Amino acid sequence: MRGIILLLLLTVAGTTVAQETVVPDANTVRIRNEFQDRKFGIFIHWGIYSMMGDGEWVMWFKRINKQEYPRLAGGFYPSKFDANEWTKIFKEAGAQYITFTSRHHDGFSMWNTQASDYNIVKATPFGRDVIKELSEACAKQQLKLHFYYSHMDWIRDDYPLGSTSKELPHDESTTNWASYFQFMNDQLTELLTNYGPIGAIWFDGMWDHAVGTGFDWQLPEQYALIKKLQPNCMIGNNHHGSPIDKEDFQLFEQDLPGQNTAGFSGNQKVSQALPLESCITMNNTWGYSITDKNYKSAEDLIRKLVTAAGLNANFLLNVGPRPDGTLPTQAVERLKKIGEFMKVYGESIYKTRGGCIPPQSWGVTTQRGNTLYLHILNKTEEPIVLPVDIKIRKIVTFEKNEKVTFKKEKDGYHLTVPERGECIDQVLVAELKQ
Repeated sequence: MRGIILLLLLTVAGTTVAQETVVPDANTVRIRNEFQDRKFGIFIHWGIYSMMGDGEWVMWFKRINKQEYPRLAGGFYPSKFDANEWTKIFKEAGAQYITFTSRHHDGFSMWNTQASDYNIVKATPFGRDVIKELSEACAKQQLKLHFYYSHMDWIRDDYPLGSTSKELPHDESTTNWASYFQFMNDQLTELLTNYGPIGAIWFDGMWDHAVGTGFDWQLPEQYALIKKLQPNCMIGNNHHGSPIDKEDFQLFEQDLPGQNTAGFSGNQKVSQALPLESCITMNNTWGYSITDKNYKSAEDLIRKLVTAAGLNANFLLNVGPRPDGTLPTQAVERLKKIGEFMKVYGESIYKTRGGCIPPQSWGVTTQRGNTLYLHILNKTEEPIVLPVDIKIRKIVTFEKNEKVTFKKEKDGYHLTVPERGECIDQVLVAELKQ
């Protein structure tokens, strides 16, 4: 992930990628459907950058010397890290999967990789493989584990300089794409061999060498390696373009599908064939920031989760742990409130798809078979009118199963919605005729 200043780089890059056209096989369809069923995940941005308390891009924004920055590892000792505590909190929040930053743009690996000594086991006094502990804790809580993995690297001498890495220069004579590509594939092999079944690899950073520059990331070869190692592992790539062959889901950074308020999705057309995932921060930064207290309210986050489901997308909510391994208090408070909501209304979110009625001024719909959930998220002076071309058998309130009256007019079904006062999401349940 990156800061707002890089919007200019993305605009100049003009990233476009060919849309997937290959018909998926039965197993691919299955794993994609299972991913869509989970609906809610937790993103974790954590690394030695957390020690600086200024987000995950601190090395780039502060232009920290690449020989000095790795020295942070010598003081990284997250003494309060407890993978079981983390996963319990995430499970109680209603999450069904976790996406963990195995290696971010600063090149630091959060597992005991044999491909480099620049990792949490060999380079820190902590000396523990947090991915191993996290994978074991996820298995206990029945949470799917996904790995974020950076395509770019600000530290390694063999990485070919790109649009952001040129700001942290090294001797270009040391550039060696073949060496760097092998390094990445060696690491991906470890992640997909030593830590059990992995739900997805979540790539980021490809935009460092934009489309049109002639740079070949060799994605087909890398994607083939992933599918060879774990056929059930999905692939997503935050390249801000349309998905390409072998990518299993489409990502939207800091936005819901079809929106571009953050400036990262201007070149993305929403896929009609693939699962969608919207990743959102709780405050303004992905990695831990000691000064960023601009947290969205729990109510706002819940509405975003529900709206994502109504747009047929999963919701990936970020947490940036502190350098000591604990989760920020503000994040835990919001996760608790989300969990309380999901315990009651999870039925209207999990295993659903975007409803047959598109988003309206009053809210969104989700659907499972002939059951249509109406999520009234916003008060409106206009009556709620459902399209006349759907056939409704009955409508009841979600909580009390009380009958909701409706009348069929020329312009659609006019609903008489019960008064509920202030609420985050007033849910009605419509049974449709076959």
